[in-house]
Amino acid sequence: MTRHAVIIGGGIGGLTAAIALRGDGRRVTVHERDAAPPVTGTALGMWPSALRALDTIGVGDEVRAVGRPQRAGAFLRPDGSRIVTLDMDRLRRRTGDDVHLISRPALLGILHRAAARAGAELRAGETADADVDAELVVAADGVFSRTREKIFGVSARFSGGTAWRGVVDDRPTDTFAEVWGRGIKFGVTPQEGGRTNWFATAPAPERSFSPGREVAALRRLFGGWADPVRGVLEALDERTVLRHDVYVTPPLPSFVHGRVALIGDAAHAMTPDLGRGACEAIIDAVTLAACVRTHPTIQTGLTGYDRERRPITQRLARVAGLAARMTRVRHALPVRDQLLRASLLAGPPDPAGVHSSSTSAA
Repeated sequence: MTRHAVIIGGGIGGLTAAIALRGDGRRVTVHERDAAPPVTGTALGMWPSALRALDTIGVGDEVRAVGRPQRAGAFLRPDGSRIVTLDMDRLRRRTGDDVHLISRPALLGILHRAAARAGAELRAGETADADVDAELVVAADGVFSRTREKIFGVSARFSGGTAWRGVVDDRPTDTFAEVWGRGIKFGVTPQEGGRTNWFATAPAPERSFSPGREVAALRRLFGGWADPVRGVLEALDERTVLRHDVYVTPPLPSFVHGRVALIGDAAHAMTPDLGRGACEAIIDAVTLAACVRTHPTIQTGLTGYDRERRPITQRLARVAGLAARMTRVRHALPVRDQLLRASLLAGPPDPAGVHSSSTSAA
């Protein structure tokens, strides 16, 4: 069998894997169901560990240049009072880098161009499955992964929460702010181009959407809250509001099966409360490529990948779930706020999680 890797899914994790695996001289084919990359999308936080992984495939500096660094951050109450300040300087001293906010389309554009330059074959508008003839199959097909369901019989599980997100133009900010109310929360972050990225979450029955009335739903939930929420709510346009229910991947016994490796949300979709989903997909991809390069066989490389990535990502998923439950607290809010402050005493968390041999993956 030729040194051929097939990647199912051309999103952030899949494209990162394509670039990293091409760096080892392997033929790579990416099958992406959508015919074209998205042109709209909200901001993703690239933590220092993810930026280091992107450095190994040669695009870290471009992401830093396009994205907006997060210079400050705080958790607030609806009246604007402060629960706790994020010590971003401490994170910068510890890691040598900032969190950079970049929109999903901008990040995908960078990765798409890099994958094309690397010589990966990109097949848009096509699907593939784990039975394809290849030495290595990478399942990067998202939270509703058909590959995971076929191999493990595990489907995504509704988390009990729903999320809104969007972008407001002409409201530049360098600050992350997350406002915790009684069982609900609203946040804003920087985004490139002088825009403000925003998001909101609340417990809700599955698929209880309000087409054409989502702005009204948001104002009903968050109306009366202080800035920055007030200003965003005033600027909302129904056409720019995205809403989706939040699903998670139940813990898997392994991220590999035979010659198939699961990465990103296919392996460990988590609630968005830590803002690390895209980061972990990137680190998965770089670690996978490093493991199959540095181990004597594909199988031992896949075993090494599972050993490195499954414990840390499943731990992050548990922490994200705990954070989601904290945001849904409706009573004893002072106790909740104390727990939040205690959890951030060491500064914003950014686990390393990148394979020690991955620095030569590009």
